[in-house]
Amino acid sequence: MALFGLFRRRPHERTGFELYGAAVRAARHPAFFARLGVPDTLDGRFDLIGLHVALLIRRLHRDPDARGAALAQAVFDAMFADMDFNLREMGVGDMSIARRVKTMWEAFHGRAQAYEAPLAAGDRAALADALARNVWRGALPEGAAEPVALAALAFSTDALLAQQGMPQFLAGEARFAAPEDASS
Repeated sequence: MALFGLFRRRPHERTGFELYGAAVRAARHPAFFARLGVPDTLDGRFDLIGLHVALLIRRLHRDPDARGAALAQAVFDAMFADMDFNLREMGVGDMSIARRVKTMWEAFHGRAQAYEAPLAAGDRAALADALARNVWRGALPEGAAEPVALAALAFSTDALLAQQGMPQFLAGEARFAAPEDASS
């Protein structure tokens, strides 16, 4: 009987993938690239996905329902299972997958931490600075409008996610603010 336990899904695994998918769909909005000038590269796409996932995980961790933390972990697990899969699809060799995924995890973790303090403090300027460093790799002039707009979107998304309840998340649904919804 113990052998069958190896093939059972973990709690919230499917829901984690559904929530992660919602974050990815939101991060792929064409306006990020066309209007905000986010680099349409692997790094640029990773940064947008990371921002959306970090906002979702932040919301789930703040929920008083104990399932919030489990869902947050499921979203995180889904993200890095997807990163592993995508690296393999791109032809990265098996021997370097673990190292690359670890590097991506460290990048995501660092960014999530860099965004958390400004979000918690309501400091749009500090968040815009962190986004300019990470998303545009410091290539924009100081005070550029694009990071300010992306910071406004992050705050809008954070507020929108806060309005959504655990039943919605448990159903695998999450709504994110679209780039045209953000106000500076």
